Amino acid sequence: MSRWFIVAGCILLVIGVLMHFAPGLFTWFGRLPGDIRFESGRSRVFIPITSMIVISVVLSLLLNLFRR
Repeated sequence: MSRWFIVAGCILLVIGVLMHFAPGLFTWFGRLPGDIRFESGRSRVFIPITSMIVISVVLSLLLNLFRR
């Protein structure tokens, strides 16, 4: 289990570095058709349904490729 925590930490580190040095790579997140945004007055609701489905499919494909 500790190996998974190390891998997850490394992945989060890479994502953080990419977001810092190349913020344009993640501009698509939350702007796909099917992502829900609701703004009124002082409140904001953001539900990235389609973006999370895309990320889930990509991660599933990558994990299946590396397991074999």
